[in-house]
Amino acid sequence: MTVAEDRQFSGLEFTIEDMSTGIFASGYGHVGDGRSFSFHTERRCLVVEVYRPRLSGLVPQAEDVVAKATRSLVGIDLTDQRSLAAAVRDSVALAEPVSR
Repeated sequence: MTVAEDRQFSGLEFTIEDMSTGIFASGYGHVGDGRSFSFHTERRCLVVEVYRPRLSGLVPQAEDVVAKATRSLVGIDLTDQRSLAAAVRDSVALAEPVSR
């Protein structure tokens, strides 16, 4: 597990606050526009969920998800933080709005 250093984030940048690498990779961070996101691996896929801004609780609920992306793990080195971070960043950018 890697936790971001204690520093002030401008809020205008893509930031991964916590990342666990490996077969069960997961983590969370901020997009830079007030929204947060989380990611995890599930059935040979990387799943990224983007949440609405200003969440009311500490743990996002299903109704807080505003966009989601799923991509294959092929081509992602799950043991390398840079590879995983790049895949997450790309997935957040390509996340599709969730229909309600």
